Amino acid sequence: MPGRGPDKQDCLSKRVQDRYPDALIVHRLDQDTSGLLLMARGIEAQRRLSKLFETRQVKKRYVAVVTRQPEQTQAAELPDEDGWRTIDGPILLDWERRPLHIIHPDGKASRSRWRVLQASDSASLIELEPVTGRTHQLRVHMQSIGHPMLGDSLYAPPDIKAQSPRLLLHAQELAFKHPFTEEALAFKAPVQWSALSPYIAVHHTPTLSTQVLRAP
Repeated sequence: MPGRGPDKQDCLSKRVQDRYPDALIVHRLDQDTSGLLLMARGIEAQRRLSKLFETRQVKKRYVAVVTRQPEQTQAAELPDEDGWRTIDGPILLDWERRPLHIIHPDGKASRSRWRVLQASDSASLIELEPVTGRTHQLRVHMQSIGHPMLGDSLYAPPDIKAQSPRLLLHAQELAFKHPFTEEALAFKAPVQWSALSPYIAVHHTPTLSTQVLRAP
Protein backbone atom coordinates (compact mmCIF):
# COMPACT_ATOMS: atom_id res chain seq x y z
CA MET A 1 0.00 0.00 0.00
CA PRO A 2 1.15 3.60 -0.55
CA GLY A 3 2.99 5.19 2.38
CA ARG A 4 2.74 8.69 3.78
CA GLY A 5 4.12 11.49 1.64
CA PRO A 6 4.45 12.02 -2.11
CA ASP A 7 7.75 10.14 -2.24
CA LYS A 8 6.15 6.94 -0.96
CA GLN A 9 3.23 6.56 -3.38
CA ASP A 10 4.90 4.05 -5.68
CA CYS A 11 4.04 0.52 -4.55
CA LEU A 12 2.92 -2.82 -5.96
CA SER A 13 -0.81 -2.30 -5.42
CA LYS A 14 -0.70 1.07 -7.20
CA ARG A 15 1.20 -0.37 -10.17
CA VAL A 16 -1.26 -3.24 -10.51
CA GLN A 17 -4.26 -0.92 -10.14
CA ASP A 18 -2.88 1.34 -12.85
CA ARG A 19 -3.36 -1.62 -15.19
CA TYR A 20 -6.33 -3.31 -13.48
CA PRO A 21 -8.39 -0.62 -11.69
CA ASP A 22 -10.53 -3.24 -9.91
CA ALA A 23 -7.53 -5.10 -8.43
CA LEU A 24 -7.72 -5.43 -4.65
CA ILE A 25 -5.28 -6.57 -1.97
CA VAL A 26 -5.87 -10.03 -0.48
CA HIS A 27 -2.78 -10.56 1.68
CA ARG A 28 0.59 -8.92 2.30
CA LEU A 29 4.28 -9.72 2.49
CA ASP A 30 6.74 -8.09 4.87
CA GLN A 31 8.30 -5.07 3.18
CA ASP A 32 11.70 -6.76 2.72
CA THR A 33 10.30 -10.15 1.63
CA SER A 34 10.25 -11.09 -2.05
CA GLY A 35 8.09 -13.62 -3.85
CA LEU A 36 4.51 -14.43 -4.73
CA LEU A 37 1.70 -12.04 -3.83
CA LEU A 38 -1.94 -12.66 -4.70
CA MET A 39 -4.45 -9.96 -5.69
CA ALA A 40 -8.11 -10.19 -6.71
CA ARG A 41 -10.15 -8.40 -9.34
CA GLY A 42 -13.39 -7.22 -7.77
CA ILE A 43 -14.95 -7.27 -4.33
CA GLU A 44 -16.42 -10.77 -4.57
CA ALA A 45 -13.14 -12.34 -5.66
CA GLN A 46 -11.39 -10.51 -2.84
CA ARG A 47 -13.98 -11.70 -0.30
CA ARG A 48 -13.69 -15.33 -1.36
CA LEU A 49 -9.90 -15.34 -1.52
CA SER A 50 -9.66 -13.62 1.86
CA LYS A 51 -11.87 -16.35 3.29
CA LEU A 52 -9.48 -19.00 1.96
CA PHE A 53 -6.62 -17.31 3.80
CA GLU A 54 -8.64 -16.87 6.99
CA THR A 55 -9.63 -20.55 7.03
CA ARG A 56 -6.08 -21.71 6.23
CA GLN A 57 -6.99 -23.20 2.87
CA VAL A 58 -4.04 -21.54 1.13
CA LYS A 59 -0.76 -23.46 1.17
CA LYS A 60 2.18 -21.06 1.56
CA ARG A 61 5.79 -22.11 1.38
CA TYR A 62 8.85 -19.89 1.85
CA VAL A 63 12.60 -20.33 1.61
CA ALA A 64 15.11 -18.51 3.79
CA VAL A 65 18.78 -18.53 4.70
CA VAL A 66 19.38 -18.53 8.46
CA THR A 67 22.54 -18.40 10.49
CA ARG A 68 24.30 -21.64 11.53
CA GLN A 69 22.60 -25.05 11.74
CA PRO A 70 19.13 -25.22 13.36
CA GLU A 71 19.01 -28.99 12.87
CA GLN A 72 21.82 -29.29 15.41
CA THR A 73 20.45 -26.91 18.04
CA GLN A 74 16.92 -28.28 17.64
CA ALA A 75 17.87 -31.96 17.58
CA ALA A 76 15.63 -32.67 20.59
CA GLU A 77 12.63 -31.56 18.49
CA LEU A 78 12.10 -34.70 16.44
CA PRO A 79 11.10 -34.14 12.80
CA ASP A 80 8.18 -35.84 11.11
CA GLU A 81 8.68 -38.39 8.33
CA ASP A 82 9.19 -35.60 5.79
CA GLY A 83 11.79 -33.78 7.89
CA TRP A 84 9.55 -30.97 9.15
CA ARG A 85 9.92 -29.55 12.66
CA THR A 86 7.41 -27.23 14.34
CA ILE A 87 7.77 -23.98 16.28
CA ASP A 88 4.87 -23.00 18.55
CA GLY A 89 5.35 -19.53 19.98
CA PRO A 90 2.66 -16.90 20.70
CA ILE A 91 3.54 -13.60 19.01
CA LEU A 92 2.91 -10.16 20.49
CA LEU A 93 3.68 -6.66 19.19
CA ASP A 94 6.40 -5.04 21.30
CA TRP A 95 4.73 -1.65 21.72
CA GLU A 96 7.82 0.10 23.07
CA ARG A 97 9.94 -1.11 20.13
CA ARG A 98 7.33 -1.43 17.37
CA PRO A 99 7.29 -2.65 14.64
CA LEU A 100 9.21 -5.42 16.43
CA HIS A 101 7.25 -8.48 17.57
CA ILE A 102 8.23 -10.89 20.33
CA ILE A 103 7.36 -14.32 21.68
CA HIS A 104 5.17 -13.69 24.73
CA PRO A 105 2.53 -15.70 26.66
CA ASP A 106 -0.01 -12.94 26.01
CA GLY A 107 0.55 -13.07 22.26
CA LYS A 108 -1.56 -14.70 19.57
CA ALA A 109 -1.08 -18.44 19.09
CA SER A 110 1.38 -18.94 16.23
CA ARG A 111 2.80 -22.01 14.53
CA SER A 112 5.45 -22.46 11.84
CA ARG A 113 6.98 -25.54 10.22
CA TRP A 114 10.53 -25.69 8.89
CA ARG A 115 13.05 -28.10 7.45
CA VAL A 116 16.62 -27.80 6.21
CA LEU A 117 17.37 -28.06 2.50
CA GLN A 118 21.13 -27.41 2.68
CA ALA A 119 23.62 -26.57 5.43
CA SER A 120 27.16 -25.21 5.71
CA ASP A 121 29.33 -24.19 8.65
CA SER A 122 27.94 -20.64 8.56
CA ALA A 123 24.32 -20.93 7.42
CA SER A 124 21.39 -23.13 6.44
CA LEU A 125 18.96 -22.88 3.55
CA ILE A 126 15.57 -23.79 4.95
CA GLU A 127 12.02 -24.26 3.78
CA LEU A 128 9.20 -22.79 5.89
CA GLU A 129 5.42 -23.17 6.11
CA PRO A 130 3.46 -20.68 8.24
CA VAL A 131 0.48 -22.54 9.70
CA THR A 132 -0.84 -19.28 11.14
CA GLY A 133 -0.33 -15.85 9.58
CA ARG A 134 1.01 -13.41 12.17
CA THR A 135 3.04 -10.30 11.36
CA HIS A 136 6.77 -11.15 11.00
CA GLN A 137 5.92 -14.70 12.09
CA LEU A 138 8.65 -16.65 10.28
CA ARG A 139 11.33 -14.09 11.19
CA VAL A 140 10.29 -14.02 14.86
CA HIS A 141 10.06 -17.80 15.14
CA MET A 142 13.48 -18.47 13.64
CA GLN A 143 15.04 -15.73 15.75
CA SER A 144 13.37 -17.22 18.84
CA ILE A 145 15.26 -20.52 18.41
CA GLY A 146 18.56 -18.72 17.85
CA HIS A 147 18.71 -18.72 14.05
CA PRO A 148 17.76 -15.30 12.62
CA MET A 149 17.63 -14.78 8.86
CA LEU A 150 20.58 -13.26 7.07
CA GLY A 151 20.07 -9.63 6.09
CA ASP A 152 17.20 -9.12 8.56
CA SER A 153 17.32 -5.49 9.70
CA LEU A 154 14.78 -6.07 12.49
CA TYR A 155 15.58 -9.40 14.12
CA ALA A 156 19.21 -10.22 13.30
CA PRO A 157 22.21 -8.82 15.19
CA PRO A 158 24.48 -6.53 13.12
CA ASP A 159 26.96 -9.25 12.11
CA ILE A 160 24.18 -11.52 10.79
CA LYS A 161 22.37 -8.67 9.04
CA ALA A 162 25.63 -7.69 7.33
CA GLN A 163 26.01 -11.11 5.69
CA SER A 164 23.43 -10.22 3.02
CA PRO A 165 22.43 -6.97 1.28
CA ARG A 166 18.76 -7.94 1.66
CA LEU A 167 16.52 -10.08 3.85
CA LEU A 168 16.90 -13.68 2.69
CA LEU A 169 13.22 -14.61 2.92
CA HIS A 170 11.21 -15.44 -0.19
CA ALA A 171 7.59 -16.52 -0.72
CA GLN A 172 8.23 -19.35 -3.16
CA GLU A 173 4.91 -21.23 -3.46
CA LEU A 174 1.17 -20.56 -3.22
CA ALA A 175 -1.49 -23.23 -3.75
CA PHE A 176 -5.27 -22.97 -3.34
CA LYS A 177 -8.57 -23.68 -5.06
CA HIS A 178 -9.89 -21.08 -7.51
CA PRO A 179 -12.48 -19.06 -5.56
CA PHE A 180 -15.18 -19.57 -8.23
CA THR A 181 -14.39 -22.75 -10.16
CA GLU A 182 -12.59 -24.66 -7.34
CA GLU A 183 -9.88 -25.63 -9.81
CA ALA A 184 -6.65 -26.52 -8.00
CA LEU A 185 -4.08 -23.77 -8.61
CA ALA A 186 -0.40 -23.77 -7.74
CA PHE A 187 2.18 -21.05 -8.38
CA LYS A 188 5.94 -21.13 -7.88
CA ALA A 189 8.66 -18.46 -8.00
CA PRO A 190 11.93 -20.29 -7.23
CA VAL A 191 15.15 -18.53 -6.23
CA GLN A 192 18.78 -19.56 -6.57
CA TRP A 193 19.91 -19.30 -2.97
CA SER A 194 22.25 -21.58 -1.04
CA ALA A 195 23.75 -22.11 2.40
CA LEU A 196 27.16 -21.17 1.00
CA SER A 197 28.48 -17.62 0.86
CA PRO A 198 27.57 -15.36 -0.97
CA TYR A 199 24.17 -17.17 -0.51
CA ILE A 200 22.49 -15.41 -3.47
CA ALA A 201 23.45 -16.60 -6.95
CA VAL A 202 25.46 -14.02 -8.87
CA HIS A 203 23.34 -11.93 -11.27
CA HIS A 204 20.14 -13.39 -9.77
CA THR A 205 17.59 -11.03 -8.22
CA PRO A 206 14.28 -12.47 -6.95
CA THR A 207 11.26 -10.65 -8.38
CA LEU A 208 7.76 -10.16 -7.07
CA SER A 209 5.10 -11.94 -9.11
CA THR A 210 1.42 -11.04 -9.05
CA GLN A 211 -1.58 -13.25 -9.90
CA VAL A 212 -4.79 -11.26 -10.40
CA LEU A 213 -8.04 -13.25 -10.10
CA ARG A 214 -11.58 -12.14 -10.84
CA ALA A 215 -15.04 -13.62 -11.09
CA PRO A 216 -15.65 -15.62 -14.29
